[in-house]
Amino acid sequence: MSAEKEQKTSRRLRKATARGILERSGLTCVALLLFYFAVPIRPSTGDWLIVVQVGLTLLALGTILFGLKNQLLRQLDQPDAPLGGLIVGILGGLLLFALIDYAVAVYAPGQFVDLNTRVDALYFATATLLTVGFGDISAHGQFARVLLCVQMFFNVAVLATTASMLSRQLADRARSRHNR
Repeated sequence: MSAEKEQKTSRRLRKATARGILERSGLTCVALLLFYFAVPIRPSTGDWLIVVQVGLTLLALGTILFGLKNQLLRQLDQPDAPLGGLIVGILGGLLLFALIDYAVAVYAPGQFVDLNTRVDALYFATATLLTVGFGDISAHGQFARVLLCVQMFFNVAVLATTASMLSRQLADRARSRHNR
């Protein structure tokens, strides 16, 4: 096989692989959004169910942090690795914090001001992640404020690391294309 044919085959394979990664990442993001809106959170739930939900939430947070750590290490080891897993991890963290914020608003009324729906919670978590903070929804109680401190620390760490990796990857890819 000639070198030109090998290059074309290699390019087609990379495109197909990238398309598959994008499709899987997109489907995973849609599944996470559906899960976010489907998780039952009701104010009249018994104490034992709240304990179970808190335990499952902590398990989910640990899983997301573990997955993000692995994706970050993968990006460091393999600069050409796709970013789909990292994006899914960031969305997972965002949705998890939105769900926690909503649960706190439902189970402990008065902790948040004007956080009434899941969309409100998602909006608030997104504004917090992007450090915009419009002020229309705010943490009023001490528990909500502590929760937001944890959320902001997570957001800054993830955003700084992701931005650093993205800029390094883009620079590496630009260098490798320039050297061809």
